[in-house]
Amino acid sequence: QLQASGGGLVQAGGSLRLSCAASGRIFSRYSVGWFRQAPDKGREFVAAINWSGGSTNYADSVKGRFTLSRDNAKNTVWLQMNSLKFEDTAVYYCAASLRASYSDYTPISSNEYDYWGQGTQVTVSS
Repeated sequence: QLQASGGGLVQAGGSLRLSCAASGRIFSRYSVGWFRQAPDKGREFVAAINWSGGSTNYADSVKGRFTLSRDNAKNTVWLQMNSLKFEDTAVYYCAASLRASYSDYTPISSNEYDYWGQGTQVTVSS
C-alpha cells in the first residue's frame, strides 16, 4: 500500500514537500513515480525515481523546481516542490512500478505503474 501526504494550500512561489510512504519491505526494489490530475484534465506525469535514487526523470514543466529523493530504510519517497505556480494545482498521486525492479528505468506512462496511493491535494493560489 502507498500513502501520499503533504499537500495543502500555498501561495505562488512557495514550497511544499509531498511524501509517499509504503508498507512492506519490497518497496525498496521499485521505481516510484508521481503523477497529478487537475480538474477536467487527464493524469499527467510529474517525476519518477528509480529504486536506488540514482536515476530520476522529470516532466519539463517541473524540471528545476521539483526534486525527488527517497529513503528505502524508511520506505518513503519525497517530492520537494519549490517555486510553485498556479498551474501546479492538482491532486498528486504516487505510484510504484513493479516492472522497474532494481533498474534505472523510470517510467513516465501511468500504464507502467501497478500500485497507487490515494492522492493528496495541492492548491497554489495566484
